[in-house]
Amino acid sequence: MQGQNRMLDDIAKLLTNAAGAAKGMGEEIETLVRQQAERVMTSLDFMPREEFDVLKAMIVKVQKENDALSKRVAALEKSQAGAKTKAKSKKKPAAKKKS
Repeated sequence: MQGQNRMLDDIAKLLTNAAGAAKGMGEEIETLVRQQAERVMTSLDFMPREEFDVLKAMIVKVQKENDALSKRVAALEKSQAGAKTKAKSKKKPAAKKKS
């Protein structure tokens, strides 16, 4: 009976040690994978999230300004076309020559 308990205790210790070693290996593998991923991302010229957010905000601002300027140009072109039409209607038609 005592021999059987000692054998079970030894198996339990062995399993506990194996689980601890597996956990340690898992953490080490995770660290290595993270380091490799960082190297790959650096070599591919990825930018940090903060820099991306700043650039995104700048693009949104420029798009709004571009839309406003496009509307302004359209309004100016419309008013200029209206002014040309009025100027043409005020001119007297040329008199026809008698032959």
